[in-house]
Amino acid sequence: MKASLSSRLLRLSARIEEIDHLLAQEEVTRDLDTYRKLVREHAGLRPVVDLYRAYREGEHDLAAAQQMANEPGMREFAEEETRATRRRLEDLEIALQRELLPRDPNDERDIFLEIRAGAGGDESALFAGDLFRMYSRFAERNGWRVELVAESPSELGGFKEIIAKIAGQGAYSKLKFESGGHRVQRVPATEAQGRIHTSACTVAVLPEVDDVTDVILNPAELRIDTFRASGAGGQHINKTDSAVRITHLPTGIVVECQDDRSQHKNKAQAMSILAARIRDKQVREQAAKTAADRKSMIGSGDRSERIRTYNFPQGRVTDHRINITLHKIAQIMDGDIEELCAALMAEHQAEQLASLAEEQ
Repeated sequence: MKASLSSRLLRLSARIEEIDHLLAQEEVTRDLDTYRKLVREHAGLRPVVDLYRAYREGEHDLAAAQQMANEPGMREFAEEETRATRRRLEDLEIALQRELLPRDPNDERDIFLEIRAGAGGDESALFAGDLFRMYSRFAERNGWRVELVAESPSELGGFKEIIAKIAGQGAYSKLKFESGGHRVQRVPATEAQGRIHTSACTVAVLPEVDDVTDVILNPAELRIDTFRASGAGGQHINKTDSAVRITHLPTGIVVECQDDRSQHKNKAQAMSILAARIRDKQVREQAAKTAADRKSMIGSGDRSERIRTYNFPQGRVTDHRINITLHKIAQIMDGDIEELCAALMAEHQAEQLASLAEEQ
């Protein structure tokens, strides 16, 4: 183990012992805020410290096995124990490095999911509807709540654009790599000759901002328009100016919200989406400035970047960023995307580990 990693782990071990001592004091619960912070810090440190203690035990086992090799008749057994212990230590070191990787502060946030039809006309809109169903079913599998924010239905079905809020623990951490261009290859229902068409949609996954004040929104830079909502909603929604459109003049970002009958609620939701989009833009611009020489395997998340192809005739889904192909398109379109999400996260962590190794 490298000295820099060992030194950091020693500090964390000392810190958890300090927290144990503080939590054992009778007066610790007098300040509940401090008590809760200590408990959260302890819970965060526990996994990595347990791994480090297992690593130290492995080091002792390795020393004992090497010493055993000097005893009569024990050489072969000791060598096997040494090999097994070295393998265990290597696995533990990788696990420790993964635990110490910087956490994405947005991982536990709720998200805004935005899907827009692209090239392909009506077929693209139908595919946007299929993607929305896929993510909705995935949300159900995870016990998350899906709340429709805005939609622009297509005449033949599907959506020209649809925005939804997905609320639930770990929503962003699992779906953050879905941003980008999604391509579909299949025979449209309207195709009489049976020819395969290629269409595309763009997906954006934006972490919800805790408070709009986290992003500075100058009222002088906002143009707020109200208008009558279209689509479903009954007589009331079509007779009042309940829908809201907010334009952020400096960036040109436009947000519309018309899902609720209340203009006030639509405005609040639109402001929340606007803040998320502005924050997303700021993060991407900063990432572009500070990008490492080696580009991440999972891509930049740019909306124009083609990240995945859904080939229906061949029954396969290919993620081009990590070169993985799964031959279970029916299950994936029904929301079974856990394997894809896990593979993307594993690749991201491998990239982080490689960068960490270069820095040490």
